[in-house]
Amino acid sequence: MDKHIIYGVHITDRLHHVSQVQKVLSEYGCHIKTRLGLHEVSETICAASGVLILEMFGDEGKCDEMLSKINGIEGVEAQSMIFDHS
Repeated sequence: MDKHIIYGVHITDRLHHVSQVQKVLSEYGCHIKTRLGLHEVSETICAASGVLILEMFGDEGKCDEMLSKINGIEGVEAQSMIFDHS
């Protein structure tokens, strides 16, 4: 791949939507090079919302397909950053 594709995924209610997101991520797992999950946490709180940062790998069409499926999940929004290396 001559592009560096990064997806940001915002999950507004992790308890209700994370299982659907995880199902899609597992389906396209061979196209995810790096996965970083971020959410607010302390001794008294574990935030309901969170953000995933995904570094993609492989066929760009498959990556786009995954992004579309994630955006189809209620309460989830995904956006992309694409860096061209050519």
